[in-house]
Formats: sequence, structure tokens, C-alpha cells
Amino acid sequence: MAPVFPLRPGAKGAVVTRRYRFDCVECSEDHRAFAELLGDAYSRRVRPLCLCRDPGVEMYIADVGEQLVVKRMPLTGGRHDPACPSYELPYDLSGLGPLLGSAIKLDGADGLASLKLDFALTKRAATARAATASLGAKSVKIKGKKLSLRALLHFLWHESGLTEWTANWSGRRHWWQVYHHLVDAAGHMTVRGEALSECLLIPEPFKTEDKLAIEERRSYKLRRLFQPSAGSGRLMILVGEVKDFAGARNGRQIVIRHMPGFRLHLEEETWKNVQRRFEPELKLWQSGETSHLMMIATIASGDAGILTVNEIALMSVSEQWLPIESAYERQLVERLARLRTKSVKGLRFDLSRGQPFANATLPEMKPQPVALYIVPPSADEAFEAGIKEMLVARPDLSAWIWRVADGEMPSLPLQNNSV
Repeated sequence: MAPVFPLRPGAKGAVVTRRYRFDCVECSEDHRAFAELLGDAYSRRVRPLCLCRDPGVEMYIADVGEQLVVKRMPLTGGRHDPACPSYELPYDLSGLGPLLGSAIKLDGADGLASLKLDFALTKRAATARAATASLGAKSVKIKGKKLSLRALLHFLWHESGLTEWTANWSGRRHWWQVYHHLVDAAGHMTVRGEALSECLLIPEPFKTEDKLAIEERRSYKLRRLFQPSAGSGRLMILVGEVKDFAGARNGRQIVIRHMPGFRLHLEEETWKNVQRRFEPELKLWQSGETSHLMMIATIASGDAGILTVNEIALMSVSEQWLPIESAYERQLVERLARLRTKSVKGLRFDLSRGQPFANATLPEMKPQPVALYIVPPSADEAFEAGIKEMLVARPDLSAWIWRVADGEMPSLPLQNNSV
């Protein structure tokens, strides 16, 4: 029988405290021996088992900013018990469902998510796709075959846990946490057998005193752009927060937070397309004092060494770094952010704006989890029919629906739990 470290007598929250098995040792996360067991397991690359179910669900240990954290393996949220913090509601509530098994495949042996991308990572392939105006617009129309730029950004956000929120975290989520969780999530994804992290650049939190070291690490990362591959120039993926689209003689210079002195060139025609294609995201960013504008782009090095944008997608996020795609979602997210119970923001991935999805969920609601839907004023009969199909398909969930054309947002469940 495995050695068991019990809960401390009188430990607060003992009823819901999580338990893990490290090899043959079981321990609750609030026991004094837990930190030592966690550190030992991390050094030996042991994957702990979450004991919310028998015989346990495999997890992994991540070093998030010099703090060891037990995290669920990619796409395994449904294997956990509904009462477990690692549990996730069915993926068919969002745009993730249609991508599983085709654009995203989970390797059960190593726990990595293998991705198929709908955008180029070499200059030669990118040139052949120049007619798409470097916006990934066509990739949004695909049906579960490959990931567009936007879908990849959404998947990174989902796997990073950045879609989850509770009022207990207020004031505790900054770029430092966002960066470390994104880097950790990317470390469990592959593209054509290569680690996604090898071709992905995410700005690390900038400190003036570490400026030279940060720039050296960045230059080392960007060396990929100057290494030819079978006659083609390589591209990299950059994920970062936009600070400004500064004027230039031709087009714009993208200024990215935590990357002082670093500029990305955007051609004038591409900038016009960005303004047209991502008008909602730009307006949300410009109208909200606390919102952030996230960018994902493939970047290339020109003949003069100037870094340019090849393809780009934008995503607006709230003060809590929760993705929002409309003023209605922003209003919903702001209301949910005041709840102490956990909420999970839904993501569209590659669904078109005319297709419904659960804009958010309340997975801890009793007696049933709640899926929250927003029906925009522009919704047609097909949209309403899609909502109805989703409700019929998930009788195990309660539904909250805001038909914007009918008036103000209805009261949320657990409204008396707001702060």
C-alpha cells in the first residue's frame, strides 16, 4: 500500500484539498511534506497523478517563475472529476471541439499536443500565399483541418489557463504570470515534430537592470530567422502585447511592450487590411483604458536585416487578460470578474462570427454547471438554430442566454456571490 501523508488536523478546506500520488507516495497539497515531494518529483521528471479519480489522472510539474506548480496535461480536463479544479467542460462548447483529432492531436505517450498550422513558417511558402494579404483571413474559414494564427493564439491561451478567473485573483495577474504560463504551454506543443517553443518568441518581462541579458537571449532566439532552410528563409511566430502602431514612411512600426527598441515593420497595404479585418479588436482596445491588445504574427528578416510582419492576427483582452471580441463580451467578462466562483471564458478559435459558442461557463455551479451564451443583435435564424442545437446536445448543463436585442444583460447566477 502506498505511503499516505494525511491532511493536517483542522486544515482549512480539508474537504476539497487535492491529493496527488508521486510514484508510490500519496500526499495532500496542504501537507508540510508536499513541497519536498514536489521538488523531488520535478527533479526526477516524475508525473504526479491527481487522485480525483481512481486510478488517477496524469499531471505534470511546471516551473512557473521559480515556483513549482502541478498542471493538467494538454486536453485532459475532461478526465478529471467535475469537482476537481482541473476539470474542464466539454470542448464542443467552444471552437476547440472541431479542431481536436485533426488540427490538434494529443500524443498519449509523451503528453504533447501535435499541431497542424494553416500558415507558413518559411518565406517560400509565404510568397505563394501573398494573395491572402498576410492576414490569415482564409484560415478562419477552414473547418477543423488546420490552425489559423488566431486559433493558435486561442489554443495557447486555453492551455495556459488564462481563460479562467475568480475574484480571488484580483490584482494578481500581470505580464509576468502571462508570460510564464504561455511559455510553459508552448513547451507541450509540437509542429511537424519540432517543439513549438523553438520557433516561438514571447517577450520576457523587461527589467532595466537585465536589459543586456534579455537582449542577448532574444538575439539568440531570433537566430532562426537567419538560418536558411532548403533554400527558403525561415519565419518565426511572435506573441506579444501591442503598445502602439507608430507611423513610418511607409506603413507602420509595431511597438511591443517589454521589447524596448524593438520594431516590426508593417507594409501600408497590410496595415489597411489589419484595420479592416480587425476593426472590432482595435476599437475594443482603443475604447478601454485597462484593456490589452495581443498580437500573434509570423515575422521574417528582410535583406537589410529589418524584421517584417508576414501574417498577423489580433486579440483584445480585458484587464484580467481574458479574451473579448465585442463590447457585449466585455460587459459579461467584467461582471464575471466580480464573482468568487470560477468562470471560464470561451474562445471562438476558427469559428466564424456567425456561429454560436458558449461565451463563458461557470463550471462550479450547483446543481449543474452553467454555459453562458450571447446572441448579438445581428444574429440570424441560423445563429438561433445553432444555439438551440447546443442546448439540446448538453442537457447536463444549465443555460444562461443574453439576447442583446431584447435589452440589458440578465442577472448572472450567483449574483449574490459578487464582491
